[in-house]
Amino acid sequence: MQYVTDTIERLAQSGQNQLADYLTKVTPDSAKEMILDQIKDIDLDSLADMIDKYVLNFEDADIPSSIEPAKYYSLDGHGPSGDWERAKYKALGEQIIKASKVACFTVAGGQGSRLGYEGPKGCFPTSCIQNKSLFEIFAHSIIGSQKKYNAVIPWYIMTSPLNHDATVQFFGEHQYFGLDSNNVNFFQQGVMPSIDAKSGQILMSDPVHLATNPDGHGGAFQALSLSGALSDMQERGIEHMSYFQVDNPHTMVVDPTFIGLHAHAPDSSGEFSSKMVAKAYWDEKVGVFCNVDGRTEIIEYSDLSEDLAKQTNSMNNLAFNAGSIAIHAISVSFISKIVSDPNYALPFHRAIKKVSHFDLATGLGVIPEENNAVKLEKFVFDGIPLAEKSIVVETDRVEEFAPVKNQTGADSIESSQLIQTERAARWLEAVGVIIPRDQDGVVEASIEISPLTATCVEDLKSCDLPAAIESGSTVLL
Repeated sequence: MQYVTDTIERLAQSGQNQLADYLTKVTPDSAKEMILDQIKDIDLDSLADMIDKYVLNFEDADIPSSIEPAKYYSLDGHGPSGDWERAKYKALGEQIIKASKVACFTVAGGQGSRLGYEGPKGCFPTSCIQNKSLFEIFAHSIIGSQKKYNAVIPWYIMTSPLNHDATVQFFGEHQYFGLDSNNVNFFQQGVMPSIDAKSGQILMSDPVHLATNPDGHGGAFQALSLSGALSDMQERGIEHMSYFQVDNPHTMVVDPTFIGLHAHAPDSSGEFSSKMVAKAYWDEKVGVFCNVDGRTEIIEYSDLSEDLAKQTNSMNNLAFNAGSIAIHAISVSFISKIVSDPNYALPFHRAIKKVSHFDLATGLGVIPEENNAVKLEKFVFDGIPLAEKSIVVETDRVEEFAPVKNQTGADSIESSQLIQTERAARWLEAVGVIIPRDQDGVVEASIEISPLTATCVEDLKSCDLPAAIESGSTVLL
């Protein structure tokens, strides 16, 4: 077959001599076809340069010498980006949402293994009382927002090869949680071959499968394009995408104030905007929004020097305090530019990991005792400095950040449910309901407010509510 011959030649030209030689010998033809089917998804034309840069001759990127704290739109309407009118931008954002020009996009490729849960992380039971899954919380938030704005808000969900089928099945079993299935679009993120750290050769996980890893949330742009999801957005007239990750049940799936600032703030190009929370302490493990050579970037916490991380301003607050919570607004036109113009290609990041593999020379399985492979992935936030002008908007940690990442401790289901109850209590107190609290201010009740009841505190003003919550009670609204 000419295709087999051509592929073997291209592999050899890319420096993948081991795999090229293996393909000439592997039998039966069905096994060879299976391997070829996986190879066709690899960009062999750029593979050699990529391996040379990120594997064989890798050099750590220089940390910019001139880093300043990023400006941002502060919660109180005053701050680094100047004074701003919340009501004005909320109204502008509502106009965009009501015109059905906003879609939701969720990165949901992870499994729940760190939570002690076997299955897609989005299926993990998370809410305080009803144990609603993360997916159900988001679905009901979208339904609540659609009713509020009399709009259609499509939902695009990026899975991984590991959990795609299970995710789609979960939605089917739950009748899409009340959403119109025609407005829910599932697609898989791409994968990258895992590369031997010493030789630069592609690893095989078994005799007929390449060892691969997901290409990161930065692969979302390409996945949107290749899957047809981007074209679907364009056909629907979607102009902006509300981006969030699956592990944060407090995400506002569509925030009119944020959308309004993103699209209309004078210092925004309407391409890529982000939310932040003030860091809880100097070494909190979150990326930090910074200004580098006039452009907004996220500097990883591990790359920000201790001196800068501890630096304070005139108010004795952390100077570099703008912590990323992985919530963004991204324009569809910007995504189109990213996937079509090589000048806007996102860089890869590398991680050294242990990867069990099939030794092509000996025909034996290898379980390494030390890190032996390079995994490459892209990060979505590397698109921020590619925007002409990018803004950062502050939000309240309790209001919008209750991540579920670990089984216990920080960012666990335990801490998330405490934050969920605290937010519900704050909303109720804001409309006059008396909430029981102990001497430290901790809520002495378990409270869950369904997004079908309210997606923000203002929605509660029209609800029939109790005058007070009793201590030790369980309250579902």
